[in-house]
Amino acid sequence: MRDDTDFHGQAVLITGGASGIGWAAARAFAQRGARVAIADLTEEAATSRASELGPTHRGVGGDVSDEAAVDRMIHATVEAFGRLDVLINCAGLPDTFTPTIEQTGAHWQRLIDVHLTGTFLMAKRAAVEMMRHHHGVILNISSIAGTHALPRRNAYTAAKHGVIGLTKALACDWAQDGIRVNAVAPGYILTPFIEGLIAQGKLDPKVIRRRTPLGELLPPEEVANAMIFLASPLARTVTGTVVTVDGGYTAFGSPNDAAIIED
Repeated sequence: MRDDTDFHGQAVLITGGASGIGWAAARAFAQRGARVAIADLTEEAATSRASELGPTHRGVGGDVSDEAAVDRMIHATVEAFGRLDVLINCAGLPDTFTPTIEQTGAHWQRLIDVHLTGTFLMAKRAAVEMMRHHHGVILNISSIAGTHALPRRNAYTAAKHGVIGLTKALACDWAQDGIRVNAVAPGYILTPFIEGLIAQGKLDPKVIRRRTPLGELLPPEEVANAMIFLASPLARTVTGTVVTVDGGYTAFGSPNDAAIIED
């Protein structure tokens, strides 16, 4: 019986693939036979991570908000693998908790450029390659900040809302070209960024766990599992949707705790 999550013969490009959710996705797809191109801001970081996956994988460097760099990353991937089947737009920057009136326009613009414009540029260029084979999957990383508000994190919240709107527009635009476009909206995932906020005392993990029906902060591998499903034939008719991976965080609306957490 054929395994619907077997990606042998497929080429996967993951931006922001050197750490966090992107790195978890890179491992998940590589373990299932895909040839993975890890893209990150520096080629050194991307190449180092790709080498951990094995000799059949590649690392490419570039800024997703720079259209020329986007062209180079897509070209390098297709040159190495001969095709592009799956694009995962995972590149991102950590936000600050600065009061709104103290936030700068430059800070706002940089987050919008990377999270939203970068997603658009990568998807647009990848679609050109996917249309050659009338097949492709694009997965965009939104957030619970794309469905709810995170006070003070204005640029991040606006960008992640924008990613969801862009996902729906592209899914409708390219469905007849054989390209499916979906978004994944993670909650509080134990990435290096979140772990750093916890260590700095800016996030209380017990508060988050009490607010989450499943009672836990999820590891990046759980987000990667959702990506595997969305990129596989199991999701053949799923496009233009948002899959939330947050342990029930955004579904919960009661004023009480969602879960009982032992100290």
